Amino acid sequence: MENVLRPLIVIGGSVLLTLVIGWATDMLLRKADGRHHETPLWGLLRRGRIPYQLVICAALLRGAYDEARVLREHRVGIGQALTLTLIGATAWLVIRIAAAIVETTYTRYARASRDPARVRRVRTQVTLITRVVAAVVGVVAVAAMLLTFPPMRAAGASLLASAGILGIVAGVAAQSTLSNMFAGLQIAFGDMVRIGDTVVVDGEWGTVEEITLTFLTVRTWDERRITMPVSYFTSKPFENWSRGGAQMTGIVYWHLDHSAPMEEMREKLRDILRECPAWDGRACDLTVTDSTPNTMQVRALVTAKDADDIWTVRVTVRERMIQWLSEKHPHALPRVNTADASLPPGTNGSRPSTPDGAPRRAHEPPRTGR
Repeated sequence: MENVLRPLIVIGGSVLLTLVIGWATDMLLRKADGRHHETPLWGLLRRGRIPYQLVICAALLRGAYDEARVLREHRVGIGQALTLTLIGATAWLVIRIAAAIVETTYTRYARASRDPARVRRVRTQVTLITRVVAAVVGVVAVAAMLLTFPPMRAAGASLLASAGILGIVAGVAAQSTLSNMFAGLQIAFGDMVRIGDTVVVDGEWGTVEEITLTFLTVRTWDERRITMPVSYFTSKPFENWSRGGAQMTGIVYWHLDHSAPMEEMREKLRDILRECPAWDGRACDLTVTDSTPNTMQVRALVTAKDADDIWTVRVTVRERMIQWLSEKHPHALPRVNTADASLPPGTNGSRPSTPDGAPRRAHEPPRTGR
């Protein structure tokens, strides 16, 4: 009877005590979250209740397993498994706590700051810091797990002796990965590009959606995702439309006939912009920027508060101006001129003739008298 009750009391008591402690801790965090609405820390800490309970349960079972007196022939293996579980759960809990603290700090900063660019920069840095902490804690946890095996402890001296050579070999083998990691840190703390920035990369316009230590994801306007190594942004030029402020100036071009009514077009442009909610009212202009034998190039300058609105303003102005020209001034649209060329002043409109009065044929050189 003792062989049944003892394991049941030890194992069942450890599990029950774990559940009670976990429930009590969760209740305290829930009450703290309800009292302190100004900070999300207590609510974020509740995300770590699963690793927290695993740590408690593994620690209780590891300390009380010998008292259970069950499966003694596998005592070493079970103790090793409980130790590995304890280390892994502890690392998981540390990552959750660190993420909660970092996220709380970012939330407070975002509420206090009125500069969207600074908020995006801090968001990028916070994301990469969280990933770095998770990577470091994971590496330390794996190393601690390996050191629990006696053969690994015995090989520690030889591993340390060859660490220099292994480091050089690993650095050469992982040169691309390491360069991307350092590029990710450079992007995060160098404020080159931030999460939420509008960028143009290889002719693709989109918004930076995710930045990691090795790659960066750009979400395009048509919902595609472009994944690029972060080293690209430190080695090649790219357009960052959110750098230095979100306000933007857009350009709309038309190729029109030389008879296009410029003054009426300027009035129509102002009317279109007044009816466009995306226009911020800062500036508008319409000028002739180039001319060819058949058409002239007309450019309109418009402004908006960000990249999304400038796109809306440009397409609205382009569409409504063409519609207005086609309805009110169709002669202003480009066309193929098939009429005869105008003759110079003083000519009678007839074909040039030769000195003897005969009409000159096409491509016939003029005759000269002797």
